Amino acid sequence: MPALVQHPEAFTTLPDGTIVQNGQSFMPPSAHVFETPGAGQELDLDHDPQPFDLAALEEECRRQVPTAEQVQAIAAYCARARAATDRAIMYAGLGPGLGFHGGMPRFTMLCLTRPDHIHALHELRVRYALAAIDRLLPVIAPHVDILMLAADDQGTQSGPVLPPPVFRELFVPYYRRVNDHVHRLAPQVKTFLHCCGAVYDLLVDIIAAGFDALNPVQWSGGSATVRQWKDKARGRLTLWGGGVNTQTTLPFGSAADVEREVRAVVPVLAADSGYVFCAIHNILAEVPPENVIALYRAARQTGQPPSRHHRDTRPENHAAGTVSPQSIRSA
Repeated sequence: MPALVQHPEAFTTLPDGTIVQNGQSFMPPSAHVFETPGAGQELDLDHDPQPFDLAALEEECRRQVPTAEQVQAIAAYCARARAATDRAIMYAGLGPGLGFHGGMPRFTMLCLTRPDHIHALHELRVRYALAAIDRLLPVIAPHVDILMLAADDQGTQSGPVLPPPVFRELFVPYYRRVNDHVHRLAPQVKTFLHCCGAVYDLLVDIIAAGFDALNPVQWSGGSATVRQWKDKARGRLTLWGGGVNTQTTLPFGSAADVEREVRAVVPVLAADSGYVFCAIHNILAEVPPENVIALYRAARQTGQPPSRHHRDTRPENHAAGTVSPQSIRSA
C-alpha cells in the first residue's frame, strides 16, 4: 500500500517483497515491523569494550541544539497544536539522550568497567541538552504541557538491565539536573520518562531523578504486582500506561479476557489520581479489533472522570484515557 514517508530514499524493496530500511533493518511481507539481526548490536566478548569518541559525540550534540530559525518554526508548530485542541500537548525532543549509547552490550560493560567514561559522556550530553532547553523551552512553554525527556529502556522482562546502584550513580544525577532545569524555567510543564521493562526496582530512583510521569508501567515484567507499583509511586509519580498486558492478554486473549484485566488493573492504578490510561505498550497490527474495542470500552466504564478543570464537559469524554493539561500532575 502506498504511504507517505519523510525519507523515501531510506527504503528499498527486495524481489521477495521484503522492505529494507537504511540498509540495516528488514520487514518481510508477512511482518508489520522492522527488525535488525542481533537488534543491531554486536556482542564482542574477546576484547575489552572500547570507550566512545567523545569529541565526535560533542560535535553531534552541538548540531542538535536548535538554531534561531528552528526555534521559530517549532514554536509556531506548537502554537498551532495548542490552538487546535483542548487536550494536553506533549513535546518530544529536548531530552539529554541518555541510554545505551553505542548498543546495550558495549554500553553496559563500560558502565561496569569504565564508570568515569560514562560520567564524562553523560556530562557532555546534559550540557548540550540544557543549552537546547534554554533556547527552546521559554518560547514553547505556553503551548506544551509535557516534555518527553527520555526514552531510556532500563528494564528487561525480569528486572533492571543495570544494577540499581549503577543506575543511581550514572543516570539519576544527570536526569535530576535536566528535570530541575525544566521545572525552574517552566514550573507548569511536566516531565515524562518512557522506560520499558521490569523497572519496579528503579521507581525510587526515577522519582529521585525528578520525573513527573513514567510510561509504560510494565507490571507484566518482574515479580511486583500492580498494587506494589501503585503503592511505590503513589503521591510521587504519575503512572502512564499499564492498562492491559500487551504481550499476552491483548493479542492472544478474548475480548472478555481484555475487559476482565482492565477492570482489575485500572481501579488500582487510578486510585488517588496520578494515572493516565493506555496499554502497556504498542497495539500491534495482529491484535484483533474486537480486543481494542474491549480495551477502551472497559477503560471508559471503569475509569474515573478527568479533572474538574477539563474544558470538555461532554459525558462521552469522561474516561480514564481522557487527559487535560491540568490533570497531568504528580499526584
